[in-house]
Amino acid sequence: MKKVGFFQSVRLKLIVVYILLLLLGIQVIGAYFVSQLDNQLTSNFTSSIDNQLNSLTFSLQNAFNAERDEDSPTLEDEVQGLISDFIEETQSINPRKLQILNSNSNIIASVGNRDDSSDIGKKVTDYQLTNVLVIGEATEPKFKREEGSNDRVYVGTRPITDETGEEVLGLLHYEIYGDEISTQMQEISSIFAKGTVLAIVVTALLGILVARTITKPLTEMKRQAQIMATGDFSQKVNVRGNDEIGELGHAFNDMNDKLKLAQATTEGERRKLSSVLSNMSDGVIATDRLGAIILMNAPASKLIGQRFEDIQGQSLIDVLDLSDQIEEMEEVEETNSMIIDLSNDDDHLLLKANFSVVEDENNEMDGFITVISDVTEQQRVEQERREFVSNVSHELRTPLTTMRSYIEALNDGAWQDPEIAPRFLDVTQNETDRMIRLVNDLLQLTKMDHKETTLMKERVEFVSFYESIIERFEMNKDDKVNFVRSLTKKKMHVWIDKDKITQVLDNVISNAIKYSPEGGRITFEASSTRKQLRVSITDEGIGMPPDTVDKIFDRFYRVDKSRAREMGGTGLGLAIAREIIDAHHGKIWAESREGKGTTVYFTLPLMSQKRRDKS
Repeated sequence: MKKVGFFQSVRLKLIVVYILLLLLGIQVIGAYFVSQLDNQLTSNFTSSIDNQLNSLTFSLQNAFNAERDEDSPTLEDEVQGLISDFIEETQSINPRKLQILNSNSNIIASVGNRDDSSDIGKKVTDYQLTNVLVIGEATEPKFKREEGSNDRVYVGTRPITDETGEEVLGLLHYEIYGDEISTQMQEISSIFAKGTVLAIVVTALLGILVARTITKPLTEMKRQAQIMATGDFSQKVNVRGNDEIGELGHAFNDMNDKLKLAQATTEGERRKLSSVLSNMSDGVIATDRLGAIILMNAPASKLIGQRFEDIQGQSLIDVLDLSDQIEEMEEVEETNSMIIDLSNDDDHLLLKANFSVVEDENNEMDGFITVISDVTEQQRVEQERREFVSNVSHELRTPLTTMRSYIEALNDGAWQDPEIAPRFLDVTQNETDRMIRLVNDLLQLTKMDHKETTLMKERVEFVSFYESIIERFEMNKDDKVNFVRSLTKKKMHVWIDKDKITQVLDNVISNAIKYSPEGGRITFEASSTRKQLRVSITDEGIGMPPDTVDKIFDRFYRVDKSRAREMGGTGLGLAIAREIIDAHHGKIWAESREGKGTTVYFTLPLMSQKRRDKS
């Protein structure tokens, strides 16, 4: 997770917001305070100036109305003295210009910061001043900015009237600097600015403390969330209060406990599902709604011969080669199951696929689950069952048809013929014996299939047992066949049912004798490995094609059916032999080359030394 920098943190944002709110409050209060203070100072200033100007106006009015003789000073000198004394006595007034005009608009006296002494005696043509002389009303005093310095100047004009107040004798024009207001406002603004800076510093420090108090629990929750993201739910957030943040901490800890329980439950279910999928004998393939493979267990991978990593994301239709049966995955909803043929030149493989639709919480199709199982053996058994029924029907029908024909002939009068009747009866008896052997073999196979045959096992030294069977056949064999023995002198003990193993050997040896040519040789061998006895019987007969060798142990299978039937076989002997050897936990098989003969092998487990000693 990316680490949050200080300049992006909530703490800084809280501090900044805290300071901005304070600045906003200070600025609003400051603006109102400065505005009101400026108005108050201006009002005080104008009131003070007006009072002093009233006094000066009264003195000037007396000077203009006084009677003068030769010894009295002139009006100009007296007026100049009055305004000069006024300036000296009122130190708080800083006049930019203070002028006295007579009724003829001539300047008769002037003082101020500007040196306007040269203007004395000049006639003023300013409209506002001449208008005051004419009308006799004072102009409204006002502030204006001095050009160049931008200083505030209080400007106004007052008329000087006679004692009756009806005749205008002159006027007083004044322009007075408002330095006092500006100075006071600057000092106050400076104090206010310093106070603002101090307030910001104090606020920032307090903001850091307050923000830390708020963000520390949030930081702990963030850290805990990062730990929870790794799957560790053992730690909890420290709750330091009962406010909203404290409640958030309690809620966070409750969420931690619930997530811990949910993860444990989910993990348990996942392990159960994984165990079920892994230990299923059937293959399971999950796809999304488009049919792309998203999950597959090991049995499915083994059945189709492809790894999940190699086919992940591929279409189920392509992987299982279903394009001949379905075109779109939506068709699967209408198909419960189907047989898939994945056979190739080397292996025969049939799979049965069962499809089911996965729905989401809105009952909409969200994907598919396909369960596949190997039905190759099942199909083979079913095919063998059908062939077995057909073969039994055929094997029984042939002798029955023959018997029926001969019996009908006997009924038609052939029984009276001394030459034909015995021959017909002999054929009928042979066919009856053949059917009895067939039925007995079928009963024996049925019992072995249903595990109804009990093996009477005993400890047998196999070499001597094997030789006794060979000697029995050797006494009754034709001279055309030669027996060759290649038996070990080592004693080998086996735990077998002697009658059943005798039946196996009789069948194999009889077949070897039947198919051996005149002068042929049959070789008998017996040897052992560390745990197994191995027996082989080899003839030099007609042999078999390579593709039929594994089939001779199937029921009713004959390489040469016409010849086998002539020799009286039922086609069940080797099938019974395989069942007997399997029941003894051994294995039987054959090797053959066409025209070179056939070798039949079988193995049996040897008894251990400990078991031989107990026996």
